[in-house]
Formats: sequence, C-alpha cells, structure tokens
Amino acid sequence: MPARDLRDSLGAFLALHSESLIGFRRDLHAHPELGFVEHRTTERIGERLTAIGLSPAVLPRGTGLICDIGSGDGPTVALRADIDALPLQDEKEVPYRSTVAGVCHACGHDVHTAIILGTGMFLAQQAALGLLPGRIRLIFQPAEEVMPGGALKVLEAGGISGVDRIFGLHCDPRIELGQVGLRVGPITGACDKVSVRVAGPGGHTARPHLTADLVFALAKIVTELPAALSRRVDPRSSLSLVWGRVQAGSVANAIPDDGLAEGTIRCLDEQAWHEAPDLFKALLDSVAVAYGVEAEMNYIRGVPPTINEVTSVQMLRDAAEEILGPDSTVPTPQSLGGEDFGWYLESVPGAYARLGVRTPGDTSRLDIHQGTFDVDERCIAVGVSVMAATALTALWDGRITAADAGAVHPVGA
Repeated sequence: MPARDLRDSLGAFLALHSESLIGFRRDLHAHPELGFVEHRTTERIGERLTAIGLSPAVLPRGTGLICDIGSGDGPTVALRADIDALPLQDEKEVPYRSTVAGVCHACGHDVHTAIILGTGMFLAQQAALGLLPGRIRLIFQPAEEVMPGGALKVLEAGGISGVDRIFGLHCDPRIELGQVGLRVGPITGACDKVSVRVAGPGGHTARPHLTADLVFALAKIVTELPAALSRRVDPRSSLSLVWGRVQAGSVANAIPDDGLAEGTIRCLDEQAWHEAPDLFKALLDSVAVAYGVEAEMNYIRGVPPTINEVTSVQMLRDAAEEILGPDSTVPTPQSLGGEDFGWYLESVPGAYARLGVRTPGDTSRLDIHQGTFDVDERCIAVGVSVMAATALTALWDGRITAADAGAVHPVGA
C-alpha cells in the first residue's frame, strides 16, 4: 500500500477508534493485575479480538494470549505487548486511578496493550480487504516484571514458532509525544537477581574475637563485591551490583549467627552477563573465607540484553518517518533496565522501540516505576500508526526478499 493510502487508512481508523482505545487503556489502568494473575486483563483482550472475528488462544498458564491475523503465504511478523502491572500504589488523582490497593500500571503496560490491540484491529481490516501480504501474530505476554520474564512462557508454548521478525515498544516519558526512540544494537541491559546468606558463630558484642563477627563480615561482602566486580570486567560492559536489602541481627549487643543481602546485577554486555555468575561466586568465596563465615549464593538468572537487529530498526525508522514525518525518530541511549523482550531477540531478528509519551512543553520529570507515572494518551494513536506501518513494511520486505531468492515461501517452511 502506498504511504499516502496507508496514512489515510490509519487516519480513518483512528478517527473511529481512538477514544475507544483510550477507554480500554483506562479500564486496564483502573484494574491492574500482577504477573501471571492477569486473568481479567486476558479476558478483556480476548473479548475485543473475538468481537472482530479473530480467534485468540490463551497461553497454557491461563494468562496472556496469542492471536494470528491473516492466513496467506508470506512472512509472519509478531507484535508483542506486555500486560502485567507493578506492586506499587497509584498516587495519581485521575478518574482511572487504580482500584487495586498496592498495584498500579506504573510502567505503561496498559498503554502497550491498547496499542497492540488497536494495531491488530487495523491489520484485521487490512486482511479482510486482501491487503495483508502475510501473517501477523499478536502476543499479549504476561509477567514481564517477573524475573526471568513471561517471555519464556511464550517461547515454551511455541509462541514465536514460524515467526520471521518481531517488534515491541515501551513508553518513555523522556521522549515527546509524536517521536519514537530507536537504537541499533543493545537498547536495554541484562539483569539478574542475587541473594547471599551468611552464617557463622554468633555471640556477645563484648567478645567478637570468639565469633565470626558476622555483621562486619556481611558489611565487607556488601561493600567489597561491587568494587571488586567493577575491577574484574571491562568497564565498557557497565557491570553493576547494587544491593536492595541487607538484614542481620535483632539487638544491639548480640552478634547474630546469620544474615542476608539481596540485590541485582546489571550489565550492558552479553559476554559479561554470561560470565557474571562464576565471577560473583569466586569473589564472594574469597571475602567469606577472609572473615571466617560461610556464604551461600542464590543467583537467579534474569534477562539478557535486548539487542536490536539493524534491518528491523531500519524498518521501524522507515515506517515512523513515512507515517509521522521525517523528524519523528530520535536516537535513544542504552539503559541498564532489564526487559524480557531480549529472550525473543535471541531466537528471531527484531527491534524494540521507545515511544514518546510526554506532552510537548511539559517540563516535569516523571519516570516509569513510580506511582505518579502517566502518559499523554494521544500516544496510543501514534503507537498504533507506527506498529501497523512497521508490520506492513516488514511483511512486504519479507515477500520481496523471498521473491528475490526464487520464491515466496509459506510460513514455517
């Protein structure tokens, strides 16, 4: 479809459906659900897809779903939305404020879901008109916030079987409405969780020489390991250990016999991510031995870096600039935040974009993972336009590439 025709078609579609999609987002925002318990959310998405004649399939664990659009020969392009919320209190005074105490869509997953739903609705119309040159797979994924991520459950269920390329996006309050942040290569970091339980003989604080002085030893682990890690790996990998919880003892004059420290390890480099567990264990053992305590490590592998493939980023750029204008794409830095979209990109090429959600001229410093987080809801229409145009760009490019190779192959062949 020529760019002008696509812009006209998207404009007509959004004129009819933008308010409904905003309403859908607000409904999800008011009724947030944590990872792997997104039953209501899954049901609401399924109802909308079924109402337009599609056949969504709920994932085996009972939350999240997958839905294919189109059945013709050609490539398959997947579009992913994450649907879970965060265990945070909603601090906004808005009509759609969360009705669930201590749970809030503070990361924009409600927006992502509304965008991919709207994109699917538009592409279903295109399929009905015979204008879809392949197949679209919508992935509404549970538990992105639950390490190591619900993406693994999608993969286990065969959710990207036969998929040729995959795209996703994330709200970014640092980018203005109408713009999309793009980056080739790593766009998010790897993230793991680690806990260390320390044990040793306790006793009276008057006689620390008769004990392992466990609190002092735990403090050495907490302070020395981050410093040692930063000197044992290439600084360009930005490997970072940050503790979030330290606990030991209950009274001031007794040395305890156990303690606990928990934190996260993040890095920008995939090789450093693979090497981190063994390096952490070696450093932990060396410090523990020096202070006469036993240290037990529980290292929970989280998510790899999300590494954008160059051709897929170009597809996003071409689509955004055709639909939104030449100034609509901006560079975006790599972050140390974890994102389980990286698991998909270990299997198929694709790209992950950042969607501007800040109202132009707004100078407030809102960020994700805060109870005050909100978006300019016009970003939903922008997101639908970009994702629909990107999907069609990828489908047509896949057909042309296959034709140049000698044939347009059927999906999964």
